[in-house]
Amino acid sequence: MRPTQILRSGGELPIGKYGHYLNKDTWGHLGCVQPQKGIITYGISANRQNVLAGATHDAVFNTWRRFSTQVFYWAPPLLAAYYAMDWAIKRNEYLNSKTGRAEFKE
Repeated sequence: MRPTQILRSGGELPIGKYGHYLNKDTWGHLGCVQPQKGIITYGISANRQNVLAGATHDAVFNTWRRFSTQVFYWAPPLLAAYYAMDWAIKRNEYLNSKTGRAEFKE
């Protein structure tokens, strides 16, 4: 006797019959042919839905949430690079001016 044969047999339909599958109708009862009770499913047509409902509200607050969590990863290096570049430009302008050339003349 094969144990899989016992596990897969559950209803009065023989194994291999069309339309009789494992866990077809109920959870926990392998091969049971009784339909589930108490499950109600509702649907709405795709052209009756409002596909942009709340899109602007969600876009604003989702953008703010994502920005606020990531700002401390990219803002400090950006500010440091900005101030370093600003210092380098001012220093270059000073060194290439009359007073800078006179100060570092060799």
